[in-house]
Amino acid sequence: MRTLTLFVLLSAASLHAQTAPYDVFPPADPPYYRVRYEAEKAGALIFPVNYTIWLPPGVKEVRGVIVHQHGCGEGSCKSGLTGAFDLHWQALAKKHACALLAPSYEQPEKADCQMWCDPRNGSGAAFMKCLADLGAKSGHPELSKVPWALWGHSGGGHWAGGMVLTHPDRVAAAWLRSGVPLLTEDAKRTTIKSHTIPDAALSVPVMCNPGTKEGVTVKEGRFAGVWPANEEFFTAMRAKGGLIGVAVDPLTAHECGNQRYMAIAWLDACLTARLPEKVGDPLQTMSTDKAWLAPLLGTEATAAAQFSGDAKKAVWLPNAEIAKLWQHYVKDTAVPDTTPPPAPTDLRTNGPTLTWAAEADLESGIAHFIIERDGKPIATVPEPPKNPFGRPIFQGLQYSDTPNNPLVPMTFTDTKPEAGKKHAYRVISVNTAGLKSK
Repeated sequence: MRTLTLFVLLSAASLHAQTAPYDVFPPADPPYYRVRYEAEKAGALIFPVNYTIWLPPGVKEVRGVIVHQHGCGEGSCKSGLTGAFDLHWQALAKKHACALLAPSYEQPEKADCQMWCDPRNGSGAAFMKCLADLGAKSGHPELSKVPWALWGHSGGGHWAGGMVLTHPDRVAAAWLRSGVPLLTEDAKRTTIKSHTIPDAALSVPVMCNPGTKEGVTVKEGRFAGVWPANEEFFTAMRAKGGLIGVAVDPLTAHECGNQRYMAIAWLDACLTARLPEKVGDPLQTMSTDKAWLAPLLGTEATAAAQFSGDAKKAVWLPNAEIAKLWQHYVKDTAVPDTTPPPAPTDLRTNGPTLTWAAEADLESGIAHFIIERDGKPIATVPEPPKNPFGRPIFQGLQYSDTPNNPLVPMTFTDTKPEAGKKHAYRVISVNTAGLKSK
């Protein structure tokens, strides 16, 4: 069995009582909104779940929903509580007038996460319900009608891929980090059900994104089955003409690493191509006349018209720009960026304490801020920025690609101002490519 190493799989009868480890999370004040559903009986979603959504301030009509879905296990589930607060993912959502939604399933550590990561086990229905309820709560009833762009890690990749296969008409694109839906049954795991590939799913752009240490270059260990499952899913989809690619992270195992710098760019291209101009209209067909192709596990892509291999076994990329970024990513994850981030706004002082607001750079997010007093740098916030899983990032990063909890505030206290002197302060954003705001 290939992808079973991704999940902790036990029978539903082994579930133990939940002891409320999910009661500490950022408050959902507008433009954030949250709903929570209790566990249901067998045949529906058996875990409680929180859904938190962010809406771009001032948006008149939402065009789509970007879903950031955590993986399996209690720690990953908790990390979903901050997903909607991610400044970098918010930049993608704002560009396309989309909402950013992050679920957080309350799955006990030793429970069977298949009971939520397969959307047919109740999580698909709960997701649809939350869109309607959040639409009513936020004053945006169109949330229940608009398309979805799906990102998922591990079991979340299983979930996102399952939604592609069960609701292909609603999915604009799906990025599957270290997890894919299963296409074959396993008699030993009765809770795991295979999927079939409907023809409509072949029109949905999909990217499989395993780490190289998950069975590509490292063939043993806990996550060695990830690549064989990805390969099976990719091969089956691509053989039928599916718009599917593979982007192997050359640095990681199951952790998310620097994938967001490729995933956000890829989703940006897909949303640009597919979102309808009018809410309620069907998704636009993804154009294939600008596609590029690459050999599976290769590092060089060419325009489809010049590709000499078998196109139905090749990695599919939507256009030349994404293909060039992909070539950087699969070599060393150093996706380039030449544009500076947006400058911070709303800088205020309260005695020696500064506060400000900032939007993330779409390409490279926010690494840190430089604080200047009277034209000279005096500090960075945070100092130093940290991220055990990839480029240092202002908000920090948990295992399932979400900000640290509690959230890092945009604030700084000057402990060494000159007594009796008025000082002039400035805050500068620095993105993860090292570029400073103007």
